Amino acid sequence: MQRVRPTWDEIFMEKARIMGKRSTCLRRQIGAVIVVNNREIASGYNGSVAGTAHCEAVGCKREQLNIPSGERQEICRAIHAEQNAVIQCALTGVIPTGGTIYTTCQPCVTCAKIIANVGIKRIVYEGDYPDELALEILKEAGIAIDKF
Repeated sequence: MQRVRPTWDEIFMEKARIMGKRSTCLRRQIGAVIVVNNREIASGYNGSVAGTAHCEAVGCKREQLNIPSGERQEICRAIHAEQNAVIQCALTGVIPTGGTIYTTCQPCVTCAKIIANVGIKRIVYEGDYPDELALEILKEAGIAIDKF
């Protein structure tokens, strides 16, 4: 019987799912992996800002205020998985230009702007997120968007 090898997209999406397991967010567990030439260069997950209390310890302000998903992102202790992955690139001196980001959720508009500005050329995402402006910006920036 012939073995079926997983595609690169399957491999890197699975790695993004694993990173999401590190999340400290009470609402969503998101993971992201940045890849250049089929080599992982950075990863991230959503969670509290470095050096601050986890949401698990202090609660979720967005839940307390009944803020729907996709709205008022600024009222959140967490940084997004995509942002953490790009920050990891900066901290380690690797360049994501021309790469692909795999994320377990469609990027929000803030992450979309960051992804576009660092020169990532493709996004592979799994779950939906209610942010049409993000998709509009990504398309206008010429970034390929593939739902996994």
